[in-house]
Amino acid sequence: MALRYRWRLAIAVPATVVAASLQVLIPRFLGKSVDEAQGFLAGGSPASAASAAETQAVLLTTALLLVVVATCRGLFTLLHNYQGEAIGQSIAYELRLAYYDKLQRLGFGFHDQVHSGDLIARGMLDIEGVRSFIDQGVLRVIVLVLLLAIGSSRLLSMDFTLGLLALSFVPFVGWRATVARLLLRRTWLKLQKRMSLLTRVMEENLGGIRVVRAFMAQDHEMKKFDTASDAARKLADRRIGIRFRNTSMMTLAYFLAMALVLWVGGLKVLGGVISVGQLTEFLAFMAILQAPVRQVGMIVNAIARASTSGGRLFEILDLEPTIQEKPGAPSLENTAGMLTFEHVDFGYGEGAQARQVLFDISFTVGRGQTLGIVGPPGSGKSTILQLIPRYYDVTGGRITIDGRDIREVTLESLRRAAVVVQQDPFLFTAAIENNVAYGDPWADRYRIAGATEAAQLHRYIEQMPMGYQSLVGERGVSLSGGQRQRLTIARSVLLSPAIIAFDDSTASVDAATEQRIRAAMGERSQAQTTVIVAHRLSSLMHANEILFLDEGKIIERGDHASLLAQRGRYYDLYRLQMSGAEVAVDPPAAYGAKVS
Repeated sequence: MALRYRWRLAIAVPATVVAASLQVLIPRFLGKSVDEAQGFLAGGSPASAASAAETQAVLLTTALLLVVVATCRGLFTLLHNYQGEAIGQSIAYELRLAYYDKLQRLGFGFHDQVHSGDLIARGMLDIEGVRSFIDQGVLRVIVLVLLLAIGSSRLLSMDFTLGLLALSFVPFVGWRATVARLLLRRTWLKLQKRMSLLTRVMEENLGGIRVVRAFMAQDHEMKKFDTASDAARKLADRRIGIRFRNTSMMTLAYFLAMALVLWVGGLKVLGGVISVGQLTEFLAFMAILQAPVRQVGMIVNAIARASTSGGRLFEILDLEPTIQEKPGAPSLENTAGMLTFEHVDFGYGEGAQARQVLFDISFTVGRGQTLGIVGPPGSGKSTILQLIPRYYDVTGGRITIDGRDIREVTLESLRRAAVVVQQDPFLFTAAIENNVAYGDPWADRYRIAGATEAAQLHRYIEQMPMGYQSLVGERGVSLSGGQRQRLTIARSVLLSPAIIAFDDSTASVDAATEQRIRAAMGERSQAQTTVIVAHRLSSLMHANEILFLDEGKIIERGDHASLLAQRGRYYDLYRLQMSGAEVAVDPPAAYGAKVS
């Protein structure tokens, strides 16, 4: 990914090379200065004024060169640090977009199995771990390698034995860096998982804050958060311990090598083998290496974190969506809305975890017609609706619209033609107008008002201080349950789809309002195919055909009158509801037991 920013790399890498090369020159200037000063002092006080002036001029020139070299080194270091950070931020930007795009395209089957808190942690913490790899990992490694390579050749050419002593700490540092990387990678992986859990706990708590307050569960939630937070802290402490223990050992090896150089080099100076300036150059070079050696721990930590974070991130990025369009698939246009299920089977999961929920489902419903689906909880009613826009793919049989298999057309055209009003209404933190027009942001005010009028919400909105510009709180908390459901109905009605399916989407709406919604949508329904899933029979008894499902199978079918005449399960449920015995939670007896 970094190679996509060639011009930035073309600046960063040469700048790194130049900065490292200039840094290696500093010890040479220092050594030369020391030798010049020693030569001046060795001459004693009788030295001529000319000789002293010449020596001072050399020292001044060397000092100025040292300042110039150090300044240039700083500028090139600034340049490569800036470009490295810029590349890292650009990569992070790309990864965020790629990650978010992949989450939009992955199917419902994926999102059913992964907690949103874990996905948020990967999209935040793991991308940050990858971002720092270029600057704190790659470029710093280049600096360290160049310093060692250039400096080693210089030191070994000056004095082979002293050069080996000066570099004796390098193998030990390399070994400890490798060990540290393996340990840190394992620890980072555990820590990232702990941080995902922590994010999950916080996200659930904030999403359900009203339930927490209602049941006075603040202390329980605090303990749960404290447990997750403490586990993350302990892993962080362990990671810090690994990093600094190894950094300390590397630093100790470095100072031991410096002590050996000082001892052996001092003896060589006394023996006249090398000059004091050369010994100074050895020590100055080792002093310059001190900072990179200390940064080895940071480099190892950055590489370990990047490899761990990258692994977690690319677990998602490398996934292929289970719901995909066929290459060159045509659009579903000018549809009459004839919806047909042909011997459809469906199951969630794969392999040993597969769970079959629908068996041999067949029906046909056309424009101007309404299909009702009723049955006990878990019978597969909502699953049928989720199959229509291909949120999931059937495992057997096929679904067609106007005779065309929905797997043969583009997803965008299919989902514009077939819209499901979800059972759980979700609203965005935005104006009411924007929530209604979410599927068509360019819809004019007349269409928006018409959709809310059909959903029996227009008058209520007009009475609000800011009307359609009124802000809906997070997840629609500023509206009642029935108002949220009506707003989601308006959002779907605005699109005027050929097929519209209601997944118990009027459960929170009173019966009188529901009747008005149905009457207001009367003209629209003549141009649409309608499928209604409901527990309340009054919501679907007007349907042309009603399916009674149990354990994923159609056990009764017909219109309201014919189903009552059969005196079967539908009849029992009707009697139970009409007798006023219906309760909030549907008891099994409501669907199975005979009513005397």
